Amino acid sequence: MTWWQSILIGIVEGLTEYLPVSSTGHILLTQRLLGIPGTEASKAFAVVVQAGAILAVLGLYFKRSTSMLEGIMGKNPQGLHLLRNVLVAFLPAAVIGSLFDKKIEQQLFGLWPVTAAWFIGGVAILAVAWFKRNATPRGRDTGLTMDDITPRMALIIGLMQCVAMWPGTSRSLMVIVGGLLFGLNMVAAVEFSFLLGMVTLTAAAGVKSLKFVSHPELLQDYSILTMFAGIFAAWLAAVLSVKWMVSWLQRRGITIFGYYRIGLAIVVTALLMTKVISST
Repeated sequence: MTWWQSILIGIVEGLTEYLPVSSTGHILLTQRLLGIPGTEASKAFAVVVQAGAILAVLGLYFKRSTSMLEGIMGKNPQGLHLLRNVLVAFLPAAVIGSLFDKKIEQQLFGLWPVTAAWFIGGVAILAVAWFKRNATPRGRDTGLTMDDITPRMALIIGLMQCVAMWPGTSRSLMVIVGGLLFGLNMVAAVEFSFLLGMVTLTAAAGVKSLKFVSHPELLQDYSILTMFAGIFAAWLAAVLSVKWMVSWLQRRGITIFGYYRIGLAIVVTALLMTKVISST
């Protein structure tokens, strides 16, 4: 992999990680368009580059992050409450991911499964947007905040996040939709998705990074400099993406992402059927 390919994949990762469109699916598509095969190294790199997106949220939500640390030290009850809920929501992914990660990679890391997930997720977004629009009184943006999340709510949202182990589904999509269905307001649902994502991505990136440590031969295709170029690009793109997303969702809602996913699924299906790109 060249340095510019790494930067391009980093930009794609950063722009899409926290949007409900699936960063994994977009990275797979980008790799195929660049002619990069689906090797163990390329799959591991797709996760390691997420470090940039993690650092972006850590910086943008530094106060939230430090409040959770203060909660551990007994100085911030609200921070401890938030940390508990984030960890409860992370638990299902930790358990299910460790049990089925290899099988998921073998069965679902291809563009056909990803395209199906894009389409289904797009329809789900439009359905949830319609439900929220008709369930919420016109002119009122009522809803629960992150302080109102209970451990039971966090656990179910965490279980919904596990659906996103199917590449193309989108982790942020499942968390945001789960939060909205529980009655969270849009800002709370999005911010909880960011914080849960920070923990989930850190764990996933840490595990995948061990592949480079235990299998040094993977570094033949991905040098340290190349990987850091991708991580930096992901950080910068994620900062811009997160700021835009919060502003957009507050004003316009989630509907645009539903149409985008459906449109992308149709385009990629056409490319696959005409064999312009490979499915594996």
